[in-house]
Amino acid sequence: MLQYITSICRSESMDDIWDVHCEKMESFGFDRLIYGFTHFMTSNSIGPREDVMTLSSHDPEYMEHYYGLELYRSSPMLLWAAENTGACSWSWIRDNLGMMNESNRKVMELNRKMEVTAGYTLSFQETSRRSKGVIALTAKRGLSQDDVDAIWQEHGNEIEAMNNVTHLKIISLPLSTERARLSKRQREVLEWVGDGKTNQDIATILGVTPATVEKHLRIARDKLGVDTSAQAVLKVSFLNQIFTPDDT
Repeated sequence: MLQYITSICRSESMDDIWDVHCEKMESFGFDRLIYGFTHFMTSNSIGPREDVMTLSSHDPEYMEHYYGLELYRSSPMLLWAAENTGACSWSWIRDNLGMMNESNRKVMELNRKMEVTAGYTLSFQETSRRSKGVIALTAKRGLSQDDVDAIWQEHGNEIEAMNNVTHLKIISLPLSTERARLSKRQREVLEWVGDGKTNQDIATILGVTPATVEKHLRIARDKLGVDTSAQAVLKVSFLNQIFTPDDT
């Protein structure tokens, strides 16, 4: 456990964290993981896919359907995760079949086809009502849910602690989403806006024209899907994309 936590804490990139975590979870019998995190959840939605940060070790074919077609929005375990925190056995699906609608059943059928049939889901405790982090741990093919529940009975506390450490490390780094693809200059002008500078102030500081500053801000707003520069600053701050050390 100590070696694992040390490796996670010393990791400097998302890829390094994910590699360490996937390797460790596989040692417990979970060889396919999906992690998702958003700062933009609403009362009835996890928000636009473009604002969800996702990591996966699943087969590309599975992700093409589950994520690409946004079937994840109807994932039965997401119903549980939206209302709960902690860890939950996928036996919850079997025990709550009566509340599953047609969309939920489509996801269940995909999962059966791709042998995503046994596992655990963890919903992380968040400090903001707009934030939600979830990870689904899929067991190796051939393991039943009873097998997985037995693994959890023996190692569940350790597995849950490791996933929480990894979640906290992930959200401390700049989060990459489909929208958050800003250039260094776009981030820079947003930092100056965050410091209370006007477009004219920023132009003077950077040695460019106010029109050039506004162009950078407009492109940043368009990329982030917001209407105002203040919203853009808030959004990239949530994503840890500005005021980062060493321009990471």
